[in-house]
Amino acid sequence: MAEIEKKPVKVVETILRDAHQSLIATRMSTEQMLPIIEKLDKVGYYAVECWGGATFDASLRFLKEDPWERLRKLRDGFKNTKLQMLFRGQNILGYRPYADDVVEYFVQKSAANGIDIIRIFDCMNDLRNLQTAVKAANKEKAHAQVAMAYTLGDAYTLDYWTDLAKRIEDMGADSICIKDMAGLLVPYKATELVRALKETVKIPIDLHSHYTSGVASMTYMKAVEAGVDIIDTAMSPFALGTSQPATEVMVETFKGTAYDTGFDQQLLAEIADYFRPMRDEALDTGLLNPKNLGVNIKTLLYQVPGGMLSNLTSQLKEQHAEDKFYEVLEEVPRVRKDLGEPPLVTPSSQIVGTQAVFNVIMGERYKVVTKETRDVLSGKYGATARPFNPEVQKKCIGDVEPITCRPADLLEDELDKLESEMAQYKEQDEDVLTYALFPQVAMDFFKYRQAQKTKVDETVADTKNGAYPV
Repeated sequence: MAEIEKKPVKVVETILRDAHQSLIATRMSTEQMLPIIEKLDKVGYYAVECWGGATFDASLRFLKEDPWERLRKLRDGFKNTKLQMLFRGQNILGYRPYADDVVEYFVQKSAANGIDIIRIFDCMNDLRNLQTAVKAANKEKAHAQVAMAYTLGDAYTLDYWTDLAKRIEDMGADSICIKDMAGLLVPYKATELVRALKETVKIPIDLHSHYTSGVASMTYMKAVEAGVDIIDTAMSPFALGTSQPATEVMVETFKGTAYDTGFDQQLLAEIADYFRPMRDEALDTGLLNPKNLGVNIKTLLYQVPGGMLSNLTSQLKEQHAEDKFYEVLEEVPRVRKDLGEPPLVTPSSQIVGTQAVFNVIMGERYKVVTKETRDVLSGKYGATARPFNPEVQKKCIGDVEPITCRPADLLEDELDKLESEMAQYKEQDEDVLTYALFPQVAMDFFKYRQAQKTKVDETVADTKNGAYPV
């Protein structure tokens, strides 16, 4: 009998980034991460995703930690494993587009502090919003992985995805990620998509999905059989629900097959034992909402990500209009179509959802238009898969001339200006980037950091002067 050709599937572990971002609002601290690094480093992961996404904001805002310091500590601990981050294209890790000089400097500093793989995505799949980050990653010899935000709709045919993948390969990406943030990719569609992509490009393909709709583990299995190279998983205490499929389950699934990871289940069990009390504590304190652990089939019915559904519910509650929930759900696809059918991922999901709420509550479509809806229709977020509805565009932005160039071409370099604004608080080169992304939050953190230093200095001085017995 012929020997089966071995093609072990590679695994990216998300426990230190997307898993806790999805389930406990990104509240895992560096101190909680460090003791388990040695064991995580022995597993044999392709990479550990540990930085970027919302971790940067949450570290500063809620944990009073320097995200750069976290990255350096993680880099010191991981001797054998690549470290990966998530990067929002021209928006970096913030919520507005930044000038090219800031994007380039952020990539440079991320690589210098220990990031090996930078996963770069854009909420519109407009590759022009990714080109600066990809070039910068190439220059720094970091691995540039470009993510396609996966979604459903008339515009999103197999030809759309294969054409996008070919352009991603041509722009200098080292690999492609199918970023299925809402859990919309179902098993047999994954077979079809992965096969088509493997015929189109030569670079590796990574599949990232969320368990929100309940199908992601099956989707991973079909994708691996179809030739996907890498899958993203989370250790079981922080898996499933709005997070990723469980690492141990996928390892067991492929055991003894051509795709066998070779991972040691005993080692994985020890790692899971370490994280389990954290999950239990998060459940006890209410940080982990049990609802986030279940299956939300409305995700598939309405093609709306889980996080967007909860946003809609709270917006309607504030307006005392909970009875309008299903009307809003039906309005979402209409607004999305008017706005060029963008993928529903941060920030486009919030923009479409909020506009749908206003359209229903006001009883007239686009009677009230948010600034963000105007920005989308003005081209400030980039090009969409389909043209805007011309009547809606006219009603919302009037005679304003829409932007057709790459939006960042209209931004002037801003690093020097930012540097001068925060110079008195600068303790490391990276501080200017922290300030660029979250000016107010960064200032609060810098002041806190200074106060902590003063406290330590005073304690040292008091000790020297004999105020404390040594």
